[in-house]
Amino acid sequence: MLLRLFPAAALVALLILSFAAAKCRAADRAESKNIYDVAKSDTFKNRAADWRSGAIVYQVFVDRFAPPENLAAKRSLYGTHAILKKWNELPRAGKKVEGTNVWSHEVEFWGGDLAGLRKKLEYIRGLGADAIYLNPIFYSMTNHKYDAWDFNRVDPAYGTRAELADLTRDAHRIGMKVILDGVFNHMGSGSPFFKEAIGDPRSRWRNFFRFDGRSKSGYVGWCDVGNLPELNLENPAVQKYIFDGRGSVVQSYIMKEDIDGWRLDVAYDLGFNLLKKITDASHAAKKDSVVIGEIWNYPQEWFPSVDGVMNMHMRSIVLKMLERNISPDVASQMVERMVEDSGIENILRSWIVIDNHDVPRLSHLIADARLRRVARALQFTLPGSPCIYYGSEAGMEGGGDPAQRAPMRWDLARDENPEFRYFHELVRIRKTEPALRYGDFVRLVAEGAFAFMRKTDRASETIVVIVNPGPKAVETSVQLRNSKMQDVTVMLDMLSGASFKVFAGFIDAKVPARSVMILKPDTSASKEGYDRYDRVY
Repeated sequence: MLLRLFPAAALVALLILSFAAAKCRAADRAESKNIYDVAKSDTFKNRAADWRSGAIVYQVFVDRFAPPENLAAKRSLYGTHAILKKWNELPRAGKKVEGTNVWSHEVEFWGGDLAGLRKKLEYIRGLGADAIYLNPIFYSMTNHKYDAWDFNRVDPAYGTRAELADLTRDAHRIGMKVILDGVFNHMGSGSPFFKEAIGDPRSRWRNFFRFDGRSKSGYVGWCDVGNLPELNLENPAVQKYIFDGRGSVVQSYIMKEDIDGWRLDVAYDLGFNLLKKITDASHAAKKDSVVIGEIWNYPQEWFPSVDGVMNMHMRSIVLKMLERNISPDVASQMVERMVEDSGIENILRSWIVIDNHDVPRLSHLIADARLRRVARALQFTLPGSPCIYYGSEAGMEGGGDPAQRAPMRWDLARDENPEFRYFHELVRIRKTEPALRYGDFVRLVAEGAFAFMRKTDRASETIVVIVNPGPKAVETSVQLRNSKMQDVTVMLDMLSGASFKVFAGFIDAKVPARSVMILKPDTSASKEGYDRYDRVY
């Protein structure tokens, strides 16, 4: 009747009602999206804003990184026992130096310093690094400087605190952080503090160290090493020197030189309570500073005493799987359990170490180039912050101490080197995929393969990694534990270009021997305009 009497008005009314209904449906979808996703979206936004989550860290052993212009001219900056070496010479194990507690290879110097490192900052940034971690730079006798004589002084052979400030300023200008190595469990036996303490029981420094009649030397050394007398960290005066207050070592380097955090040597020996105090002191000086503990143990209980650990447990899982000491399925269960026990936020801030100054380089451990590629890919795709030991990007070789501390091979750091090119490809993938930096970790069930997913709250940011460490190709069905992954979605391997389709929540793939796939979904609309992800948030 209404249409017959008022046809134009009725048509307008129907259009208005239809438009209102459409708006309601859109609002319902938006409300549904908010209910389902807002809390989690905030989680990922917070992770993205925290530079410590998933940062790429580049480790520099200062003496061995940038060759000096004239090492002989620096001779007076080194101790009387120092042995100066040419850049093309390799370090080799030596013998005890008479009259000291050190070995000859500990006092061999190649001449790298902070000024030389400063000239290489653009190179490091070109590797995709978000932060630089420096092995110890404190005044000491050795090249490694884990035997500090005075924490408040930069070793003269490396430079000055003013030069450290210059380095930090330049690094910040191009978007990189600077992290120092804090060796606060012990000092060096050549320290004036210790010499006075051991020579005079009434010295004010006496209670700075741990003297014990059970020791043949009369004092406790780290791992019974005579050159590394342990500090009495329970002494309030030692705490004031190391971390308690604005004048302490921990806080002063942050406030004066503007460094961005600390890697704590032998953190497992410091214990939970002292680590928490050091971490709190660092955060008090700079809220978003990072404290990373050298902890070889299972990481679970070390949080929140530290922000992250050097995840040597993760390294062991990866290497054991690649060496076929554990199966891919067991390896995936181990990683899943570790992430669940430790918490994803803590694991994201922890460093994924494959090689460093304490262990043989990857090229020495694994002869097969294909497996080395797998190891590096896992370092860039598992949850955490990849910590790249200088020269690893170019495939440097080196066995146990001191061979893994050879001078940087700058001749290998060029595009003609396949390992160097592959490293840059991994960096490119890492930098363009948010899930690899701060996404959740989901273990995927796949017979014969090590498979996992990194994901945020966006379907388009999903990454699936499938590894076959074995000597034969594996055909496997991967259970894709992501409810947002639509049927018939194409998954593209960002390394090889191979493609696969999702069907009923599975990816069926043939994975070549000793290889890795890094799969990303194509969630774009078809050329005809059909978009299967239009209503999937």
